[in-house]
Amino acid sequence: MQDMEKIYKQYFEIVNKYLFCLTHNNDISEELTQETFYKAVKKIDTYKGECKMSVWLCQIAKNLWYDQCRKNKRFKQTEETTLLDIQEIHTLEEQIISNDEKISLYKKLQALDNKTREVVYLRITGELSFKEIGIILNKTENWARVTFYRGKNQLKEVDSYERKKKL
Repeated sequence: MQDMEKIYKQYFEIVNKYLFCLTHNNDISEELTQETFYKAVKKIDTYKGECKMSVWLCQIAKNLWYDQCRKNKRFKQTEETTLLDIQEIHTLEEQIISNDEKISLYKKLQALDNKTREVVYLRITGELSFKEIGIILNKTENWARVTFYRGKNQLKEVDSYERKKKL
């Protein structure tokens, strides 16, 4: 049981941030974070160590969020898979410097579809690798790269449009 306390202290913030990115509600994210760790304690024997503990916990958290959304009929899952080679993946992360920029970025992220937004959130707030993102979302590493790349390009288009609008 002491191990679970250690896991809780180590991963609480990561799971809570991930859920906040999905829910945009602090109360719901905290509640789901608690549920995530409760479920993890019950299912710890199913963790085989094939992925990082944080990835496993985020998978549980994501599934709990999806379950809640389905219950509330607010969730519509769409999926698409395409393969491309990706370059320059760090420019989006480098944009997040000040709180004003963060707020602006999160507002722009709302224009993205659910899956793309989730990939971008995991990448920039969870600091997860594309492989880990793929595991969490039951997709391939390459799918995560492509989705992130497309989302980044969509954000650039939104940013370009807003700049032109201000002129």
